Amino acid sequence: MKNPHPPSPVVLLVEDDAGIRRFVRTALESAGCTVHETAALERGRIELASRRPDLLVLDLGLPDGDGMTLLAELRGWSGMPVLVLSARSDEADKVAALDAGADDYLAKPFGVAELLARVRALLRRALRPAQATARIGFGDVELDLEQRRVSRAGEPVHLTPIEFRLLGLLAAAGGRVVTQRQLLAGAWGPNHVEHAHYLRVYMAGLRRKLEPDPRLPTHILTEPGVGYRLALEPLSAARTPASAPPAG
Repeated sequence: MKNPHPPSPVVLLVEDDAGIRRFVRTALESAGCTVHETAALERGRIELASRRPDLLVLDLGLPDGDGMTLLAELRGWSGMPVLVLSARSDEADKVAALDAGADDYLAKPFGVAELLARVRALLRRALRPAQATARIGFGDVELDLEQRRVSRAGEPVHLTPIEFRLLGLLAAAGGRVVTQRQLLAGAWGPNHVEHAHYLRVYMAGLRRKLEPDPRLPTHILTEPGVGYRLALEPLSAARTPASAPPAG
């Protein structure tokens, strides 16, 4: 029999302004949501992993980091909807957040009616959305996005936080091309979207750590003039070294 009382949507609110936090929480609870809140990026990471909310409401200006960092990490392992709340009202900031994976952007100040309308729209489209696969394998590499672990041929591989963020963004795209601007915004924030040379350096580092032959990459591929994509299956068995285990 159908449950006459379906569970309330669960919302995680990451916002450092106590006044806005109270305002948003009261509005969401009045609309029937269960709300968990935090004022810091690091705690937001923990809450996301433990509570698995239906919706993330995210401020960008947090005391211990940029909310874009949390957004980029989330997009590495989850497709849950994200509503950004921010005092940054420039068009470039909005574009950068949306390119990095936000589903909607609401500039401060805002009213209750508009906030709730946007939340309802996001929950209608993606209540309990299918989550991106947290464990991904390609060649002899295994990537656990949720536990933030990478191994190659069974041996742990150390990635820097930026390298892991970039790899997570590529993995979340499921083989689709991720533009240079999306990668730059997701890894470094909206103020670095023109610094393409950053990508070349870090992608070269990823290839050295994860590709059988960094000079002939089979997984971390460049799409000239556009960006990069992660090929989750080997392009050609002929390019796989004989000593490597067969791709699963």
